[in-house]
Amino acid sequence: MNTSLTKTNYPALYTLITVFFFWGFIAAGNSIFIPFCKNYFSLDQFQSQLIDFAFYTAYYLGALLLFAFGAFSGSDLVSKWGYKRSIVYGLLFSALGAGAMILAVQANVYAGMLVGLFIVALGFSLQQTAANPFAILLGDPKTGASRVNLGGGINSFGTTIGPLIVAFALFGTTASVSDEQIKSLGLDKVILLYIGVGILFLVAAALFFFSKKVPDGISNEPIEKANKALTTLVIMTGLLAICFAPVFSSYKSEEALKIAALHEEVASLKTQTSLEAVSYESQLIQLNSQIEVLKHPLEMQRMYWLSAALLVIVAGLLYANKSAQKNSEGWGAMQYPQLVLGMLAIFTYVGVEVAVGSNLGELLSLKEFGGLQSSEIAPYISMYWGSLMIGRWAGAIAVFDLRGIKKAIALVVVPLVAFAIILTVNTLADKDMTPLYYYVFCVFIQIIAFFICKDKPARTLTIFGLMGIIAMLIGLTTDGMVAIYAFLAGGLACSIMWPAIFSLSVIGLGKYTAQGSAFLVMMILGGGIIPPLQGKLSDIIGIHNSYIIPVICFVYLTLFAVLVKGILKKQGINVDEIEAEGSH
Repeated sequence: MNTSLTKTNYPALYTLITVFFFWGFIAAGNSIFIPFCKNYFSLDQFQSQLIDFAFYTAYYLGALLLFAFGAFSGSDLVSKWGYKRSIVYGLLFSALGAGAMILAVQANVYAGMLVGLFIVALGFSLQQTAANPFAILLGDPKTGASRVNLGGGINSFGTTIGPLIVAFALFGTTASVSDEQIKSLGLDKVILLYIGVGILFLVAAALFFFSKKVPDGISNEPIEKANKALTTLVIMTGLLAICFAPVFSSYKSEEALKIAALHEEVASLKTQTSLEAVSYESQLIQLNSQIEVLKHPLEMQRMYWLSAALLVIVAGLLYANKSAQKNSEGWGAMQYPQLVLGMLAIFTYVGVEVAVGSNLGELLSLKEFGGLQSSEIAPYISMYWGSLMIGRWAGAIAVFDLRGIKKAIALVVVPLVAFAIILTVNTLADKDMTPLYYYVFCVFIQIIAFFICKDKPARTLTIFGLMGIIAMLIGLTTDGMVAIYAFLAGGLACSIMWPAIFSLSVIGLGKYTAQGSAFLVMMILGGGIIPPLQGKLSDIIGIHNSYIIPVICFVYLTLFAVLVKGILKKQGINVDEIEAEGSH
């Protein structure tokens, strides 16, 4: 593999960054698809969050399978294929997933849609494994971070417009569709959306395959063995399956069927016009009481199993860390505590980033949060994911080596330009953005935070972690637009965390750096575990109170920043000299 390039291969780079757009477009679009499916298929909040479960679990399983293949064969499959072919295969796999989605939508089968999204994300997992190192290969390694950050910026633009396009596919140009009317909507436009997405996957694959300007990117670098790490990850995967199985089966249990029958009686009762008011209220109270008696112990049982799944991840990684400290042989990159704690940090970061956005639609349906219909939430979802774009664009300024007053001006102007783009894109989509104009004050708070951080990853993670904690606590203790702004600001807090966590986790790993990076990518799994956990908690204590989960996540992320600083100091590494890099 030729890494001596000094001139950037722009045609190849521009082709490559299209895949970054796809990742953001589909991931953020899921935040609109979740409340739609909840109403269309009459799901509870946990069941609707299975969209995230299917999508992000696929990232984990894809990365784990690649790692397992490398461990058994002694060669990295992506390096063997080359980055170019790996991305082509990933795009073709995602196109296959789009085809599965089309069939599932035609059949009106929710489980089939989950399978389709799972296959799409499996393709994304292969693409993401190849895309970041490929971006570095396409020019001078010293400017590799700038190309990765460019991809991150395009990814964030995809997250901004994804909710708008998915909302159009689901609801058309109608100003408002009530949640009760969703069941009567046709899904023809969703089929058209995934036909379009599938075609784009195929076109992008063809561009890569037939382009002579895109290098193969084949590498013959040796694989570092980590058999104990692989065994631990496989056992954790098995335990996760054991934890989720009873939750899924409980929806077909005798109690669940009785609850469903009682809900049908309630719905039937509401359609009867001949009942007297007193009789109607009496019967309604009685039915709801019966539902609650059956529902509470069943929901608590599900919550215990989901909590056990979270415990599997935390305990498994901490066990790996402790065991590797006693005997590092067979643990590979996991012998480094900064990497293991960083894996848990990436798990938590992706989990909280996705959970805040994916549960936002249900929150906005509450009367005290505007009582919005699912067809009306797109501007808020777009602003949430757009908040990540605001932060990432600001974070990319460091790449351009601006200094003094030029850098100060850029740190102010770039976030405001990104904010203006979000408003403009939504306005062009005929969305009313007037309720979100004052969100610019949250952007100014983030700008101040950037000045304080001074591009130091440990300090950045600490400040933005505290920003996330404060934002979530304000959201929990208030309602209305103040709380909405606070929850949206969770996107601003998350925006710059990936490169900070990534840099702090892989520093000092030496020959295990590539392997450590692969372990970190696996922990995108957090997006498949934490959102359903919050969804089930909301089924028990309400969606507003369930945002205590993001508070806990931000607390750990802040704690990680403090702990890793001490760990690296013991290893003789000065964290203030580390530059944040990497893209999510």
